[in-house]
Amino acid sequence: MNHHPLLSVPGVPPPNPTILIIDDNPNNLSFAVYSLEESGFNVLVAQDGSSGLKRAQSVQPQLILLDVVMPHVDGFETCRQLKLNEETCDIPVIFMSALSDTEDKVKGFEVGAVDYVTKPIQREELLARITTHLRIQALTHQLQQQNQQLQQQAIELAQAKQAIEDVNQELQHVAYFDSVTAIANRRHFDMHLRQEWQRLARDQEPLSLILCDIDYFKRYNDHYGHQAGDVCLKDIAQSMHRVMKRAADLVTRYGGEEFAIILPNVRLKGAVHIAQLIQMEIRHLEIPHAQSTVSSNVTLSLGISSQIPNLQQPPESLITAADRALYQAKAQGRNTYALALSN
Repeated sequence: MNHHPLLSVPGVPPPNPTILIIDDNPNNLSFAVYSLEESGFNVLVAQDGSSGLKRAQSVQPQLILLDVVMPHVDGFETCRQLKLNEETCDIPVIFMSALSDTEDKVKGFEVGAVDYVTKPIQREELLARITTHLRIQALTHQLQQQNQQLQQQAIELAQAKQAIEDVNQELQHVAYFDSVTAIANRRHFDMHLRQEWQRLARDQEPLSLILCDIDYFKRYNDHYGHQAGDVCLKDIAQSMHRVMKRAADLVTRYGGEEFAIILPNVRLKGAVHIAQLIQMEIRHLEIPHAQSTVSSNVTLSLGISSQIPNLQQPPESLITAADRALYQAKAQGRNTYALALSN
């Protein structure tokens, strides 16, 4: 038995593809079956359109040879119904007919056929056309599979990209936010202060800074425990955050029990107002502090500095001034604020 050339071509159907022949002429069937089986095909037959439709749906052949002129349901109608059925619409159909009019051929292509073989059928031509369309079908399936793989890879790539973005966001949060208080950390403070210093130096607009220190916080930790101390830090941080109304204002944990508030485009008077609001918020918390010598509840000391930045000075000059003011507030008995102007 000879084997058709498809068997050695990558990406084509497996050996012995199934061909369904739908033809009511026994002589045509006998010739076609013999020619195809000799070439290594698995051949099935149906002698009318109705049985051909049923067999095509149940067997799912790789290709259908379809006679045009048949009783009851002709080849054109059979092909049309094959193409309307989801299970058979992708099976290539080659018409076989003695009709050679261009109109008939055009009609065959319009109902979904891929090719047309004119009777009497030549064996070599039939095999060549079948081989060609099976290759096209196989390559089409291969392309569909590759497209599906590419789509899946695109989905996986998008998921991986999103996962990386999520990790980066998490790393960013870890890098710039304090785990205890959930507000910005010292690193975030340093970066934001530099950015605002440079921006406001160009605009010649004021920049204010408030440094805050929880009064006698070491005593608080020793008395209530570090877990309670963390809760206290978080409550105070969130209270400060509630006072801020602008996106540009930044509340940070400066270190230990110290907080820092950056206030761009705010003059000294405005910074004093913010400090007073913060003290009011802290008083409303009414966090007990049995070891404080200035109040029965937790209090803050605050140092405030303000200046118009210039690029000849480092932003640390603003910090130094606020730190000096904070020292003054503590020297004045704590639970208060003091002012300093940077030079």
